Amino acid sequence: MSSTYVEAVEVKAPFDWKRAFFLFLGVALFCIIYYSPAWPDAIDPAGKHFALSVQGKGALAVFALAATWWIFEVLPIGVTGIAIGVVQAMFLIRKPEVAFKDFMDPSVLFIFGSIVIGLVFTKSGLTKRMAYKMLSIVGERTSMIYLGCFVMTAALTHLMAHTAVAATMFPLLLAINALYSDNDLPTKFGKGLFIGMAYVAGAGSIITLLGAARGAVAIGFYKEMTGKEISFFELSYYMAPIGWLMVFLLWGFIMLVCKPERAVIPGLKERAKRMYIELGGWNRKEIMTLAIVLSVILIIALKNWVPALKSIDKTAILLTSTLLFFVFNILNVDDLEDIPWNIILLFGGAMSIGFCLWQTKAAEWMAVNWLQLFASSPGIVFILGMAFFVMIMTNFIMNVAAIAISLPVALVIAPYLGVGGEVIFFSALMVAGMPFLLLIGAAPNAIAYNSKQFTTGEFFKYGVAASALLMVVVWLAVAVIWPLMGMQIFLK
Repeated sequence: MSSTYVEAVEVKAPFDWKRAFFLFLGVALFCIIYYSPAWPDAIDPAGKHFALSVQGKGALAVFALAATWWIFEVLPIGVTGIAIGVVQAMFLIRKPEVAFKDFMDPSVLFIFGSIVIGLVFTKSGLTKRMAYKMLSIVGERTSMIYLGCFVMTAALTHLMAHTAVAATMFPLLLAINALYSDNDLPTKFGKGLFIGMAYVAGAGSIITLLGAARGAVAIGFYKEMTGKEISFFELSYYMAPIGWLMVFLLWGFIMLVCKPERAVIPGLKERAKRMYIELGGWNRKEIMTLAIVLSVILIIALKNWVPALKSIDKTAILLTSTLLFFVFNILNVDDLEDIPWNIILLFGGAMSIGFCLWQTKAAEWMAVNWLQLFASSPGIVFILGMAFFVMIMTNFIMNVAAIAISLPVALVIAPYLGVGGEVIFFSALMVAGMPFLLLIGAAPNAIAYNSKQFTTGEFFKYGVAASALLMVVVWLAVAVIWPLMGMQIFLK
């Protein structure tokens, strides 16, 4: 009796030269910037000097390293986030207890809480209920499914933070994508669905103060600098046409670059109606989930008007929902394994590099140098230049910080060029809400990435074109829309 032994030969994967090149490029850029001689001071129109410290130059070096690794995805995006803290500590750019503390910043925990809400929507069955109901209304055309999802996303951001909206929409889009494709492989429809959701979440969030924290902070900052108050309704009055124009333009853009493989999904409308009926009546978990989430959203929204709530942190309010999900057994400890920790670590790193650029004054140095280029330009060019800077910076650091470093310089230069302060404020706030280039620019970008329908490189590629479209809309707003609505663009 003989036996035959078949020895399995492990197939060795070829060496990834592309990954090695960009891995080394990130390190090389860090070394070139960090070890270069001192850079010249930035000088504002009033003659004030802004020196770039050794730590500030180090922050720019970490910035270059992280951007390279994130764009070309040479490491998991969350691991690159960890590298940001490690490099700051190793090279004494900031103290370790400061650099790593940012990974547990309230903003990061707010994202965690928002993702948990999305997880609960899926587990309770609410996601399928919402998806089937929407599909039974919008029908079988993939272009209309795109539009229905985008309009729903944008509308929700008028009432709740765009991070929470993205986390809520994400499982719904997964359910819709599952009806389009039988496998998990990326499709053009999948790319468009998730990238589009991230983009329109930003576009919708600029319309009210409830869409993101940046609006309220920027209003307070503007009032402190100019003494002028911008009301909730004034902000919505000027931002609504711009936000919704961007939503529909982005729909057209996504249809162009991510045109679905199929124009129609035959029988989808009837299938969605049937599947909705099969879900039966609302169960206890669905009702409890909806009650908890709506209560949290209402309390966060009321913070702007109820004095007793103003002192309560919005992250604490949102995380209360996480606690209640466990208290009422809607979630259990095993569900924590479904949290996309890669995304949480990504935003921990994003907060760390953002605070690093801010605290070392590197971001301020960049803002002064950039805006000084437009100090003798026509007013419209200066406005667009300032908006472009905020748009780029908000892809790397917190959008509130991007506004805070650029507004002071811009508001000093603006009167010399006959430009009104209000248009500086609104154009900056507009682009700060729409970081289309990098995942770290906004939580919806990173949440969409968790779908595995696109790479960071693809997101960046589409983002370049979408950002160009955004700048065209900025010009349209400044030159046509806002003047027609009564905004003073140029001083008389």
